[in-house]
Amino acid sequence: MLVSVLAEVAVNYIELRTFQAQYAVAKQNLLVQLDTLEIVQAQFDAGAVLELDLERAVSNAETTRSELPRLNQAITQAKNRLAVLIGQTPGTVDKELDGLRLMSTPSVQIAVGVPAETLRRRPDVRRAERQLAAETARIGVATAVLYPKFTLAGTIGLESLSPSNLIASDSRTWGIGPSVQWNIFDGGRTRQKIAVQNALQEQAMVQYEASILNALEEVENAITAFTQEQLRYRSLVESAAAAERAANIAQTRYEAGASNFLTVLDTQRTLLSTQNRQAASQGAIMSNLVRLYKSLGGGWTPEQPINGKTE
Repeated sequence: MLVSVLAEVAVNYIELRTFQAQYAVAKQNLLVQLDTLEIVQAQFDAGAVLELDLERAVSNAETTRSELPRLNQAITQAKNRLAVLIGQTPGTVDKELDGLRLMSTPSVQIAVGVPAETLRRRPDVRRAERQLAAETARIGVATAVLYPKFTLAGTIGLESLSPSNLIASDSRTWGIGPSVQWNIFDGGRTRQKIAVQNALQEQAMVQYEASILNALEEVENAITAFTQEQLRYRSLVESAAAAERAANIAQTRYEAGASNFLTVLDTQRTLLSTQNRQAASQGAIMSNLVRLYKSLGGGWTPEQPINGKTE
């Protein structure tokens, strides 16, 4: 329960900072567009450009300005939600949350050691494990043979194993590395050891296996989302930088009479759109990291958090 609450608080905080970043992007772009409008207005007054260019400049700036109230609303709602999540009245934590605070994008590599014990912290796995233990206790067979013995050790990031290889399957044996494995799914041999005697025990066994499989699925999906969004963010950073250079070039050429105003509009719109996507992608990376934390039942154990390598 605590892990879920912490994850929800973290995700909402990330959403708030993302909205604030997008607000800053819109405001900065609006200032640039208003400067452009001022130039076009002066040229129009001098009879150097058509009214069409002036109206396009006005439309461009006002379209960007129209995003500010929507983002303000989203920011206010995110603040109110955060206040409620931490047991405060909406509005009481606004001062602490005001102002843009840039989020640091997680390292490309995050060194982790994820013991199977970590997955057993998940509420669904604990519940199924307790039920299975209760149903098998009467026959005097220890359920320890069911418990995972491996460690999910690796690097989560752009240089990591691909998500499809993180949890490799060989004859229903799950694990990482040639010497690390978990034989709960071993074609029925574990079931024979436990000597399941009735339907309740069988059902508990099935539910336990299902809870572990579900946990592994959520972990792999979270890792996939985290790593792929990092790739997307890297491309968006390059795209936004190129879009800004293009917008500056277009503006300079237009002022020199070497380019038309449509080119300026196109580059400015592309810049705003790309910077918005970049801000959203950075937030998505952080949110995916929180979801990975949650899927692991509350996090993992860093093995070498500085250089990002495992031993």
